[in-house]
Amino acid sequence: MPNLNVPILCNIKTDSSYFMEQQYCLDDYNGLFISSRQEALNFRHRMSEPGYFSDWHVAGDPTLIIIRSGILRIGLRDHSYRDFASGDMFIAQDKLSANTIFENNIHGHTAEVIGEQQLIAMHLKLSSI
Repeated sequence: MPNLNVPILCNIKTDSSYFMEQQYCLDDYNGLFISSRQEALNFRHRMSEPGYFSDWHVAGDPTLIIIRSGILRIGLRDHSYRDFASGDMFIAQDKLSANTIFENNIHGHTAEVIGEQQLIAMHLKLSSI
């Protein structure tokens, strides 16, 4: 069976956010390869102008972000980043543990719209990954 890899922005093993890959198994339905159902809570449409920048923050609940147009750059504490463009997707799920207070020099990621094109995306809040 084929698999689909989806980037996950998380902080499961550390306080700092990082990317890992989540592999989803796809079942064959006569040439249509599809994953198991996943519960979703809601979805929102997003639009951000070029130059938009969000300082350090965490995503909280797992959110599948699908980029429809534009480029979204996710920056990490180690100064690395990943750019997501039209057709790309990732799941943001870095969050704080219970009773943890956000520390601006440890937790989270940044988000920035780069280039000259407006960002249009869809945020789909997942029950779990």
